Amino acid sequence: MTDVSNKDSNESSATTTPAHLIDKLDQAIALLEAARDFAKVGKLPRVLDTCRRVLLHQDGLSVIEARAEALENAGVFLGSDWAAPQHLVAPLSRHALTGSVDILLIETLSDLRLLAVARGQYRHPLISAEYANQYLTQILAINLDLLFNPPDEARRLHQGRLTFLPQALLEHLASHIGYEQIVDKLIGEIWRVLEQRPIQTGPAKQMITRIAACQYDPEIALTGAGADRLVSSLFGPTRASREDPGLEVYQERLATMDEMTLQTEASGFARAMHDTGLVSAYHPLLLLHLLENQENLLADALGLSSTGRDCMLCYRQLVHALIHQAVTPQTPQSIYGLALMLERGILYQSPLAPALWRQLRLQLCPEAINRLALVSLPDVPAETRLMEGVLCMLGQPLGVGQGNNPTCQSARALSMWSCNDPDYLLQMVAWAARDDEIIMHFEGQPVSSRLAGAGVALSAPIDLDPVSMVVVPHLDRIYAEMGRRCIGRVGDPHRWINPEFHGWWTGRGFRIGVDVQTGLLFETETFLRHFYASYHPFYNGNQPLIHPQPAGIAVTDSAARFIGWHAVTILRVGLDQESVMRVYFYNPNNDSGQDWGNGVVVSTAGQGERYGEASLPFEEFASRLYIFHYDPLEHGVLAAISAEELHRVMTMIQGSWGESRLPETPMQMLPD
Repeated sequence: MTDVSNKDSNESSATTTPAHLIDKLDQAIALLEAARDFAKVGKLPRVLDTCRRVLLHQDGLSVIEARAEALENAGVFLGSDWAAPQHLVAPLSRHALTGSVDILLIETLSDLRLLAVARGQYRHPLISAEYANQYLTQILAINLDLLFNPPDEARRLHQGRLTFLPQALLEHLASHIGYEQIVDKLIGEIWRVLEQRPIQTGPAKQMITRIAACQYDPEIALTGAGADRLVSSLFGPTRASREDPGLEVYQERLATMDEMTLQTEASGFARAMHDTGLVSAYHPLLLLHLLENQENLLADALGLSSTGRDCMLCYRQLVHALIHQAVTPQTPQSIYGLALMLERGILYQSPLAPALWRQLRLQLCPEAINRLALVSLPDVPAETRLMEGVLCMLGQPLGVGQGNNPTCQSARALSMWSCNDPDYLLQMVAWAARDDEIIMHFEGQPVSSRLAGAGVALSAPIDLDPVSMVVVPHLDRIYAEMGRRCIGRVGDPHRWINPEFHGWWTGRGFRIGVDVQTGLLFETETFLRHFYASYHPFYNGNQPLIHPQPAGIAVTDSAARFIGWHAVTILRVGLDQESVMRVYFYNPNNDSGQDWGNGVVVSTAGQGERYGEASLPFEEFASRLYIFHYDPLEHGVLAAISAEELHRVMTMIQGSWGESRLPETPMQMLPD
């Protein structure tokens, strides 16, 4: 891209964009669209320069917004990170809006495109209006200070005459999304995400920090229910830290506290932590102080029940060692991970304690250290960051996210091992972090991550938790290699990969509702009857699910359009508080609360979900399912499901992802 910041310094600043300039813009867009892909780079500077000149006018944002679809179709984002709006990361907008003119221009065009989608002016093939609205709300939240405050000298120096653009853009976005809804929506969005208890809390903390900065600015009037609880959970959860005094001052205060005051502080920190899933940087100072001076209050500071207290007392020396290595003001989330791990009682599994002692003494290889440097502050040792990640993954098995990476299989495996086989998870971490190699077996033959070819991810994973940063590159290559070893077999390779990749508890029975060769729906009635017989308590003898099972879903957007295949874990099936049979499942996507169209909206709270679970009524989940595993030796009653119920599910399939996959021969209902 060419730098256009200093061109046309005497250009008109009239309120309305001149007609001739709009004509030039339309001509530039047309030329870009007509050019072949390899030649578009030569036409792009003219488009960007004309867009810049249009944006200098007061109605320029509206002019560009009206042409958002045309700009994208012409190829203005071709070859850039903005070409895939479904993968954009909202926190990175901060850099774009405060950076160079060229990056600012592209970010502006992208945000106006999303606004057009959110307002229903542009039906985008990759994102829904709801997604665009949600993303823009995050953009506004992260950049609230740019919305309310004037630009600083650095921005004026780098952005020249376009220094006004970030604030004007945010005002334009807010005027259509609604000023009065920004903070309320933001706060609601933060609480919705936190209810899923993700391991990666960085984005939520960043948004809360922006709210706090605006909240304490006397020139900015912000209101919103729940804001105080979020801000105080990070910056002042207790009486002694209420005014956010700073770490040094709080450390001095701890030295003068008596036991009753320390008890109050411990309870306050624990209450805030378990309320939000966020841990204040002050909390580690208290925990380390109690470890040395008032050990009897450790359980209170962790907010432990009798189960967690007993576990901590039984493994006292190990818990102390974990705190000393993992808990620092830079790694506060380790406290929440430790508390939840103790509450799970998994230390009573005989391999866990020695595996954690090994982890404490593990010598990390240079490759692991380099990967961890991407998610660590410079003054945080890699061992500390990794141990924080280990504690969080053991305490929050359903908080693992795949980030902006096509590695849902690997994220699902880590979550499943943490739930079902935590000592195996620690073995994987040890191999990856110490040896920079993981060896798994596929049908008796070793598969080495070092010798395997490329994985599903074409580039190194990013924006992951510490354990995933170290382990996922290895798992991704192994998963892809297992797929390559299935080439030439008839059927879907997941039939053979999933039991070998995820664990022995994965059912060897396998059903797929799609013909692998044609992509058309295949034996849908039989597929659904088997699923009901295997998982629905009313048809499988009321047998609860014993081990989490991998499954595949056809993801659809809010318009019920097919997006792609996705890996999830079926965790349990049961009645909710309204006696609706629901499937509770784990989704490795970073946010499980999604609208899959035609009324199928995934719930993450309020329907009996535990932290990290997503859920849908059984019929709705079945309507998006295309692969599942089951134990072939445990047979349910296939004929018991009514034709009416199956018809409802099949109608939902045919009205969404299956619409273009209907076989030529009409599907016949099997007899009851």
